[in-house]
Amino acid sequence: RDIFSLQPVSTISQSCNTRSVVWHPSQPHLVSLDDKQLTLWKLSGPGAKAHSSLSLEEKGGARWHYSALSWNPHHNCSLLLYSLDHSLRCWDTRNNKTVFSLDQPHAACVRGMDVNPNKPYHFVSCGDDCCSKFWDTRKLDRPLLVREDHSHWVWSVQYNLFHDQLLLSASSDSQVVLSRVASIASEPLRDYEDEDGGHHTPPPSPQSEDEVIQVYEEHEDSVYSAVWSCADAWVFASLSYDGRLVINHVPTEEKFSILTS
Repeated sequence: RDIFSLQPVSTISQSCNTRSVVWHPSQPHLVSLDDKQLTLWKLSGPGAKAHSSLSLEEKGGARWHYSALSWNPHHNCSLLLYSLDHSLRCWDTRNNKTVFSLDQPHAACVRGMDVNPNKPYHFVSCGDDCCSKFWDTRKLDRPLLVREDHSHWVWSVQYNLFHDQLLLSASSDSQVVLSRVASIASEPLRDYEDEDGGHHTPPPSPQSEDEVIQVYEEHEDSVYSAVWSCADAWVFASLSYDGRLVINHVPTEEKFSILTS
């Protein structure tokens, strides 16, 4: 048996075209999104069993042009963010209900989103308006922060899994951007204790500002995905339309600034 060949683990049968699929963060489950519904599948042996589903409202007979999925790692991994063209919603898999719905959070199509791994109510979304928008689910009337670091559609955005002030975004402008969003991070500024025992907030430094840390331009085509390594907090990969996979790392200066802050 060839240990390097891919072997089928399970098969999912659906009557509609599957638009998006995402694995559960900790269980052998996955969610699929098609033209009619979201379905949570439990994999067992060669088959997969539908555990729960959420029907999507009709769109006048038309199909959704684009959709994306992202698990919330908090709340026992029971919440799922999903987008349908211009809308963004949250599905509670425990009771099959929609927790919240955002209509047109971006001026155009929503391409991706990610939940802050250290702040349960914060998430970021990106779209065709070239923007990344940061939200608090407890107050969705306006974004906490808006960044426009690209010149074309933003396809992917992801928080660093350990240091949530670091953000990756990938775009059709062929660039991967590493940004710092310290102002809304879980630890934007740490207090320090002086000789008299008093606590003070340190003065602003370059590492406490929201800004672009570095732009990576190794790709020659649209970059559809940029993801952080699960094993190394400072390494990430990006994938472009032409099939080029690039591995990069956080600049040494930024890494040591975070570790010594």
